[in-house]
Amino acid sequence: MSDGRANVFVDSDELETMEPATWRLVVETMPRSGAANMAVDQAIAEACAAGDSPPTVRFYAWRPPAVSLGRLQPIADIDEAAVQRLGYEIVRRPTGGRAILHTDEFTYSVAAAADDPRVRGGVMDAYLRISNALLAGLRRLGVAADKAPGTVRVGPDVSAVCFEVPSAYEITAGTRKLMGSAQSRRAGYVLQHGSLPLVGDITRLIDVLALDAETAARLRAELSERACTLAQALAVPDDSEQVAFETVAAAMQAGFGEALRLTLAPGPLTPGEVRRSAELIRTQFGSDSWNRQK
Repeated sequence: MSDGRANVFVDSDELETMEPATWRLVVETMPRSGAANMAVDQAIAEACAAGDSPPTVRFYAWRPPAVSLGRLQPIADIDEAAVQRLGYEIVRRPTGGRAILHTDEFTYSVAAAADDPRVRGGVMDAYLRISNALLAGLRRLGVAADKAPGTVRVGPDVSAVCFEVPSAYEITAGTRKLMGSAQSRRAGYVLQHGSLPLVGDITRLIDVLALDAETAARLRAELSERACTLAQALAVPDDSEQVAFETVAAAMQAGFGEALRLTLAPGPLTPGEVRRSAELIRTQFGSDSWNRQK
């Protein structure tokens, strides 16, 4: 396993002027439902904006598997009968982007007040800094990863699949997309979260999209060529310790610390965040009026 120290990705001038800081680290080894995961992310972000919680990096997983839709993506993109048949959930993210199937993956989120030095500026400024941290973590795992150029933009003809093509600063392994991220900037906070597929069939999402058979077959073939799991990027078996959630979490913790001059101090959710996330599950992320918007 590479220790990743040979390649630091943050612009050197910015790194040198960035004061060291301590952020909270929340590592959740017990998976949550889709509604709970989105509610916790937003509850943390709101608490950061209010000054009630420190900037936070969260690592988490999903159970049962969930199909998440981007904030403005129509529910018509999804075959709801197939979702139910396969035992998946549907949840709508508070961030943008396209559909993702969350299963066998490592998910991260970053939440901070909008004026925090590591997320301030525009969307792409924060994307770049966080991508640098993700790359540093992946290098520690031994992945020859890179980020898409900042000039890359997803065109209007993109499919319903988030992992079809990388957008600016998203993470690639060779020519294939490895990590996708999405960001929300509102109400005084920045929330960014993203997915790293660890193992399994990267094309499983196609099974739950509302597509005719010909389009589904074409998109499945394209996705298998354009995206990959961490196990594929490392050329290791799916049961390798190199792609275990705990291994990835440790590498990512080190990557964030190295690339962003952070000390990540493990800590639990606050009672206020727990209460707010329960409210958000009830009123938003667990609600059909939110998740099944047209």
